[in-house]
Amino acid sequence: MEHQQFTKYETARIIGARALQLAMDAPLLVKISEEDLKKINYDALKIAELEFKENALPISVHRPLPKKKKEKLVAVKEEKVSDEEAAAKEHEIEKDISKDPDEFSLVEEEEQSEEVAIPFAGEEA
Repeated sequence: MEHQQFTKYETARIIGARALQLAMDAPLLVKISEEDLKKINYDALKIAELEFKENALPISVHRPLPKKKKEKLVAVKEEKVSDEEAAAKEHEIEKDISKDPDEFSLVEEEEQSEEVAIPFAGEEA
């Protein structure tokens, strides 16, 4: 496994987790002199940064990666139709409609005769 750089988000998470451990009195993983501790005011975040820079933290990052699928995408086969064939099909459909127009009508004769006049506001019925 090759060594990869941590992202800034992973770095922040690792340092923050270690700083929390140090704030709860966890032992230091790096030898730091008393003078250096006083310079950084015993700041847990600064100590965690020092440990991180020296690669002393036993923390690993698991990056979930997408699973590779075995199935391959297949191109959809489209049927090629020439303009003449499309025109011939349209002509056949028009012939069918002209032979029996009642079958393709949208409004029944009974529905046409039942029209009712609805008066608008201000008009009398």
